[in-house]
Amino acid sequence: MNVTDEEAARHREKMAKRKAVQDAEVAEKKIEKGLLIVHTGPGKGKSTAAFGLALRMLGHGKRVGVVQFVKGAWHTGERDAFAQFDDLLSWHSMGEGFTWETQDRARDVAAAERAWGKAMEFLADPEVALVVLDEINIALRYDYLSLETVLAGLEQRPAMQHVVATGRNAKPDLITAADLVTEFGAVKHHFAAGVKAQLGVEF
Repeated sequence: MNVTDEEAARHREKMAKRKAVQDAEVAEKKIEKGLLIVHTGPGKGKSTAAFGLALRMLGHGKRVGVVQFVKGAWHTGERDAFAQFDDLLSWHSMGEGFTWETQDRARDVAAAERAWGKAMEFLADPEVALVVLDEINIALRYDYLSLETVLAGLEQRPAMQHVVATGRNAKPDLITAADLVTEFGAVKHHFAAGVKAQLGVEF
């Protein structure tokens, strides 16, 4: 496609104006703080996105803590991949599977409480730059954990510590408390067409 000199000049002018607007908007942002990030919704990719943030933080040489509230026995590629960062990453898979697998509420509550106890260790440590609370929204949805207790723990964390909470059906009060909320939509999923979980995609 050939671009005329006139078209190129119009494009440069348009982009220069856009850059000026963007630069001005960025320049007026002054606040630095630890963010509470929520990944929720029925779509696939909530935990995967959280692990992407973990990888980014590790790339900056920062410490990361991961607590998995549901996934426990599953062997996953991300767990193996992150093993090379053992000096900076502390990973705890403390769930026992989804509630329909255990079918034991007392056991599920006990597992969630143990996981929250580990999470609180990270939330009290200013050296941990990012805490991933994977599938904590599931534990909150089924009242395995007190929402008030979780919100209080998040509120008391170090000022510059970031937290990502994942899972469907995030509680409204958690969404209100969050700085960033992303809803993952379900447009199409291979599972509905009878395709089983795939190595490297689901685990």
